[in-house]
Amino acid sequence: MPRIGCDVSLLVVGSIALDSVITPFGETADDPGGSAVFFSAAAALLHPVQVVGVVGDDYPLGALKRLEARGVDFAGVEQAEGESFRWKGKYSYDLSSRETLDTRLGVFAGFRPKIPRAFRDARYVFLGNIDPELQLGVLDQVHEPALVACDTMNYWIQSKRDVLLELLRHIDTLIINDSEARELSGDWNIYRAARWVLTHGPTRVVIKQGEHGALLMDLERTFKVPAYPLEEVFDPTGAGDAFAGGFMAHIARTNDLSPANLRLAMVYGAAMGSFAVEEFGIRRFDTVTPGEVEARVRAFRDLVHFDHPETVA
Repeated sequence: MPRIGCDVSLLVVGSIALDSVITPFGETADDPGGSAVFFSAAAALLHPVQVVGVVGDDYPLGALKRLEARGVDFAGVEQAEGESFRWKGKYSYDLSSRETLDTRLGVFAGFRPKIPRAFRDARYVFLGNIDPELQLGVLDQVHEPALVACDTMNYWIQSKRDVLLELLRHIDTLIINDSEARELSGDWNIYRAARWVLTHGPTRVVIKQGEHGALLMDLERTFKVPAYPLEEVFDPTGAGDAFAGGFMAHIARTNDLSPANLRLAMVYGAAMGSFAVEEFGIRRFDTVTPGEVEARVRAFRDLVHFDHPETVA
């Protein structure tokens, strides 16, 4: 797979965690996770990634070394004294709901992103789900990126709404799930919720809808990509961050913000999200090949393509 824009840098700032996951189909303990890790594991299949984050002195750095070999630059990751961020969750049988069993922030509680000088000219920036005050702090350190996308969650919507609304004025694309869009806008209708976001700063919004696909909207266009039909799903943890990784990496490698290319980026995002859920944690990305990525993107095209004869009334 050609990497068209390898001289164009892609930066992600987010959490690097150790996840313990329980599903009806198995469980894991202290697997590499967090928004920056899932984003990078997916994005690196398409384009090199620069990462800023923090880990404790107990983090299994070998897991990050594997990603380094695939084009992920962890020069912006600080190793601090103390325990790494840990999360433990349990999913229902249909994997549609989950219960958080334990969250230990560890060194992540004191995380203050410091963007290395070599990363500050990144053309494409993704702000993972962290405190919106920290996300704004990142924007003070980067130089005129072509596109800034960010994620958030219900906790920040509830606890730091004013700061989050200020952040929206400084980004290009908000990437959130449907429940977050509804809570942020106060509107149950997902299309009206997206339009509400567009009136508060971003030029486009991506709304992840799980098994129902994802929605891309700007003031002029609406595009919907379906979820890939999978017969085996093991772990939905990190699928949204993998989606963001595919979406942003395709844009970075093509360096193209045209509406047509953004639609294609949505399909790459959906493909990466579908790979993420096929195994626990980021394990599926250890075996995915560029050829498999392209085959799945072509399969998406077949899912939605149809002919409409002009003779039909």
